[in-house]
Amino acid sequence: MSAAAQITPGDITPSKDHKGENFPVASFILRPAHRPVIMAFYRFARSADDVSDHPTLGPEAKLAALETMRASLAGESDADAASAGLRLALAERGLSPAHGFDLLTAFRRDVTQTRYADWAELMDYCRYSAMPVGRFVLDVHGEDRATWPASDALCAALQVINHLQDCAKDYRELDRVYLSGDDMAAAGVGVEALSAPAASPGLRSVIVGMAEKTKALLDRSRPFASQIKDGRLAYEVALIQRLAEDLTARLITRDPLSERVHHRPLDVAGLAILAGIDQIAGRRR
Repeated sequence: MSAAAQITPGDITPSKDHKGENFPVASFILRPAHRPVIMAFYRFARSADDVSDHPTLGPEAKLAALETMRASLAGESDADAASAGLRLALAERGLSPAHGFDLLTAFRRDVTQTRYADWAELMDYCRYSAMPVGRFVLDVHGEDRATWPASDALCAALQVINHLQDCAKDYRELDRVYLSGDDMAAAGVGVEALSAPAASPGLRSVIVGMAEKTKALLDRSRPFASQIKDGRLAYEVALIQRLAEDLTARLITRDPLSERVHHRPLDVAGLAILAGIDQIAGRRR
């Protein structure tokens, strides 16, 4: 095996921290006692994401690094600090590493699969790339697993929103296309359309169609915040729901290839106020 193939995740400089994510991560909204283990999970996920997205590592080296993470999370090794750190944080709380193993399944898929045939295949990817995150946070808070279906819908919606926002960047930099292949074929659009400075009418129709499906996911997740017992987590979920609904509406009216879709700080502040109103009204009901 080459020296490049023996690289460990800790050798890779993180691409960003939790403050650079599109949605809140271990924010001040949550109870301080829960933030350390959530941050340990975030560092693990960020490290795995940076491995799978690394611009110069080949597939063999990426899969080897992800296997190092799996072994460290499983307690078979301490070679990766982020994974071993998560393992210890989970053990202190009596939590299972299952959600972390699920995430690694998604990151291995990122290395080996660059196209998605249809919406169902994309949702199967979200089952491993996004849903474990929400389930993990709920487990940390001791919430009822009856909340998982609504959480799964919200997390899948967040994942698709990220894919739609970054569809051109993912194609240009990683040769990955998360748009539904059958929708692109029906619109007569090839993946090369993602390299244009602006979306063609056909590509816009694909993006809008997927945004409409995302709206349906958000309809299913709307009761989620009211199902959560922990008031602080419920408020954060209400905020994320508002952010996701607003971004989805933007994707229906704006072209992510040529227009800004991401939120600015003032946008987030306004939506945070609306989320607070949602929570007050919901709790009173």
